[in-house]
Amino acid sequence: MKHIAVARVWFEGNSFCPRPTTFADFLAREWHDARTAPDFYRGSRTEMGAVVEWMAQHDGDVQIHILRCAAAPPGGPLATGLFARVVDEIAAQLIAVQNEHRLDGVYLSLHGAMVAEDFSNADYFLVAKVRDLIAPDCPLALSFDLHANLDPALAELAQIIVGYKTYPHVDMDATATRALDLLLAAMDGRIRPLSVIQSAQLILPSHLMTTDSGPMADLERIATQLVSAENLLDITPFGGFAYADTVCTSASVSVCIDAAAHNHAAQHAGSIGAQMVAAFHSRRSAFIPVLPDAARGLDKATSLLAAGPGCVAVLDPADNPLSGGAGDTTHLFQTLLAARLDVPTVFAFFYDPALVSRARELGVGAELHAQLGARVSKDYGEAVSFAGRVELITDGQFVNDGPMEQGLACQIGPSVVLRSIDQPQLRVVVTSQCQSPNDLAWCRLHRIDLNEVRLFCVKAKNHFRAAFAPQLAAIIDIDAPGPAMLDLAALPYRLAQP
Repeated sequence: MKHIAVARVWFEGNSFCPRPTTFADFLAREWHDARTAPDFYRGSRTEMGAVVEWMAQHDGDVQIHILRCAAAPPGGPLATGLFARVVDEIAAQLIAVQNEHRLDGVYLSLHGAMVAEDFSNADYFLVAKVRDLIAPDCPLALSFDLHANLDPALAELAQIIVGYKTYPHVDMDATATRALDLLLAAMDGRIRPLSVIQSAQLILPSHLMTTDSGPMADLERIATQLVSAENLLDITPFGGFAYADTVCTSASVSVCIDAAAHNHAAQHAGSIGAQMVAAFHSRRSAFIPVLPDAARGLDKATSLLAAGPGCVAVLDPADNPLSGGAGDTTHLFQTLLAARLDVPTVFAFFYDPALVSRARELGVGAELHAQLGARVSKDYGEAVSFAGRVELITDGQFVNDGPMEQGLACQIGPSVVLRSIDQPQLRVVVTSQCQSPNDLAWCRLHRIDLNEVRLFCVKAKNHFRAAFAPQLAAIIDIDAPGPAMLDLAALPYRLAQP
């Protein structure tokens, strides 16, 4: 019987988000261990869902020891002490497992763009800690998000490094399966994996990193061709996450090669990585979009609505929670109110736990007056006066339809739908957790029927497209002030150099 330890720390940090990420954010998304993880993740298209399935397929041959599994929605830097708490738990559990079993391999499910208030290179620190605790000959496999900011020194610690190949990320489960299959092959002696990471020294916005078309699709195609032509184990282009202000912030490439099958494997992998980095640089301008402001975006939406049926979505990526937005900026909402569009409209969303609590106390049908937005910070716009009626109160619980994170149970906390008194066609969703409305189950929870809504204004970006693109007549991205705005030069970087 072989023994593999598995841990997960998945968090994407936005250094410019005014709200720090706390332990409560992990509890609201994922905080599991060996007792609760299998039931929670089973059947979900996530890394840990794949671990549970892989464990069942290899029952009798491999025993998986699940350690701490922690994930929080993207947000501001981890509060002081929080990252150390997670690392200490994983370390203690890893030691406990090794007191009873000789580990044959370790797999870590990571994001790769972690930001912590008290650690300058958090992902590397975690991997180095695990490497120090296991035997020198114990193979270590890492998987990362496509938007990871990777320290090339990680390749000195782990033999196997792989990442998502799709954006929106619909291959989380496939990525974990690939990591585990390579890990098992290494444990069996069928391969001798070696990984190399090359930084592109290039900070790119992620607006045009989708993998269905465009520059990232080109890079994925080149990587697939090179894997086949050069007999490699894996190549992953990482677009990086521009809003994590760290010394490692950059696009990069990982190359995983079988050293047993190649002479001078490290040099060969490095040469392949250099080709991929050159491909990134030759496409640099293709990653930079031109986006309308909120007024022009709504004008375009109005024209489309007049031209035909269906629902049009206007997206505000600058406050997208999955880019570390705080669900708090007001520019698009102010512009929407000023436009006074007489069509069924939903604005999603504002993060305001206090307002949700107040609306719940008043109850359905009650009238309330509130200030929406700018609750966390006024850096990206002033609060907006709003008068509405409480139309719906929810418990904030649903299960993703997918395709992204299909089957994952979600908890956004209690939420409310407010209908504007001044503009009755307008409804506004207010939540007590800052999580992206990227799944149709989110709409069902809030009784939003896209066959009846004409205009859907959403704090979201590309992940939104995975579920919603087939349901909508058009999607329009705009740029506005926010912690994930397009203009990187307007953000107060300290460590990275965009």
